Amino acid sequence: MERNPRAHHPHRVVVLALAGLLPFELGIPHRIFGRAKDPSGRPLYEILTCGLAPGPVSTDADFAVHVEHGPQLLATADTVVVPASYELGAVHEHGVLTAELAAALAHVRPGTRLVSICTGGYVLAAAGYLDGRPATTHWASAEHFQRLFPAVKVDPGVLYTDDGDVLTSAGVAAGIDLCLHIVRRDHGAAVANEVARRTVVPPHREGGQAQFIERPVPEPQLASTTAARAWVLDRLHEPLRLSDLARQEAVSVRTFTRRFREESGVSPGEWITGQRVERARRLLERTELPMEQVAREAGFGTAQSLRKHVQAALGVSPTAYRRTFRASGKGMAPATLPAPDGPSDPAGSVP
Repeated sequence: MERNPRAHHPHRVVVLALAGLLPFELGIPHRIFGRAKDPSGRPLYEILTCGLAPGPVSTDADFAVHVEHGPQLLATADTVVVPASYELGAVHEHGVLTAELAAALAHVRPGTRLVSICTGGYVLAAAGYLDGRPATTHWASAEHFQRLFPAVKVDPGVLYTDDGDVLTSAGVAAGIDLCLHIVRRDHGAAVANEVARRTVVPPHREGGQAQFIERPVPEPQLASTTAARAWVLDRLHEPLRLSDLARQEAVSVRTFTRRFREESGVSPGEWITGQRVERARRLLERTELPMEQVAREAGFGTAQSLRKHVQAALGVSPTAYRRTFRASGKGMAPATLPAPDGPSDPAGSVP
């Protein structure tokens, strides 16, 4: 029987460096996979880099990266990683590969595992690798990505997706999360934890990228429910009834509900809950208020209700969110905000 000449070689990861790449993301596979060792200390992965041609590859910084290998190296890969680039041209604008990029990807063998970091997912999608599959990218690009590639099942809230032989990550540091996940999947938690420890990053981050997304309040003047929205934003900590909102617009509850949903795409109750989550986020980030007071100020009434709504919206608990986002004591407001009067979740309230 003929033996595989690479049977005892480490798993080969080939990183495709494209013009306009981000040096940080280019280095993630080398850092994470390169630290994975077996019990005897032997590398579990071999990491190599190629470009569309050997030679210098431009970056978004003030230096270029010199790449030794051309695209033929992709034919030897067990895993191909495509980091983000700011110069994807037709791939980003029209969702199609350039002739040069298509010729490079033609070297990839069937069955090769494909991985993207951040907007590197545009390359995989343009090549058709993501059709009908779950995928993610940086939250700021997710809407554009979905419009450009309607056959892809885009999830803008997660740090990464794993569909077996095709994996994608959200922006920048989420590439670390994805590469650690791959190491964990390939070789177990102990190896991945050791890599994380040496890299000084958590082996697994809580939640998804939903917690990083800014959700600005829509401009009130754009909607005909302006008065009601402004009235609500001043009273989020109070009980809010649909009849009170309708009264601000001098219409019936039925008319108000229909008009509100037409304008915002959600019910008044869903909108109010979203605004309360945003207020809770700000309080968790900027104050040291105890959770019960955060819950009252945000209009959730109890810490249990706060936990339920924040977890549902952001994918993490209020405690985990505060630990991640608040400054370490600097610039924190003292816990002196007055507590609102009365319960915030009585029978008959909107949410």
